[in-house]
Amino acid sequence: MSAQIIDGKKIAQEVREQVSRDVMNLVSRGITPGLATILVGDDPGSQVYVRNKQKVAQELGIYSEHHALPAGSTQQEVTNKIEELNNNPKIHAILCQLPLPDGLDPWKVLETINPRKDVDGFHPVNLGKLLSCKKRSEIDELGIPVPCTPLGIMELIRHSGIEVSGKHAVVVGRSNIVGKPVALLLMSENATVTICHSRTKGLADIIREADIVVAAIGKPRYVQADWVKPGACVIDVGINRTDSGLVGDVDFENVKKVAGWLTPVPGGVGPMTIAMLMKSTVARAVPRRGL
Repeated sequence: MSAQIIDGKKIAQEVREQVSRDVMNLVSRGITPGLATILVGDDPGSQVYVRNKQKVAQELGIYSEHHALPAGSTQQEVTNKIEELNNNPKIHAILCQLPLPDGLDPWKVLETINPRKDVDGFHPVNLGKLLSCKKRSEIDELGIPVPCTPLGIMELIRHSGIEVSGKHAVVVGRSNIVGKPVALLLMSENATVTICHSRTKGLADIIREADIVVAAIGKPRYVQADWVKPGACVIDVGINRTDSGLVGDVDFENVKKVAGWLTPVPGGVGPMTIAMLMKSTVARAVPRRGL
């Protein structure tokens, strides 16, 4: 058996093409979706991420603003900038790049963002609404902002024709950015979900029972081939820099001999995150009854 490699670049391009059409439709109705990014400090990795987001937004016809604040900015200075954007009618979506410099409280920053404009889906109100929805249709109907990487994961699974309902999904990682929200999305599509982490006992045995594995633990090549159920769908969220280059949380070369579907690193989940950010930005520009 050799796994079907899920091409995240190709699927992300299809999402972006649809977003471009959606933007044109909104513009024809007098609405130009607007995205504002905030970067505090000069972290090189964060600068690259923000530049890429701005570049894609402009390519798709989304109005974009970037606000760079010095690393020494106070909590009040950051929240003042967010409040300014909350009150700017040209801006429908606000993204504050994490992590923040030491001395800034990320929760206070996230809580300042208007939940309606919280394109990352990290505001406690939006996380609470996500938790409260039983079905995926409710999440979509209410237009609840959802973290973009989990949305991208679900799109990869859907696009690959993988049935989620009734399946056992194991999520390795419990972050608010990926692990917890993707578990909620899987449950909203009727999967039975087990959340594991670095201190889970018998982790390999639990993964062996999974029809769907989402690896987001941040350890290079952590998930081994003999942990994977033959024919399982394995989504690798990890991005780890090693002497041999970028690798995921899954031992790709060996797992691909066992799995039914597998995402590569790079070229799997990564491209989907920005594509889904653009899709969510457009969604923020459309009035919904849920927010």
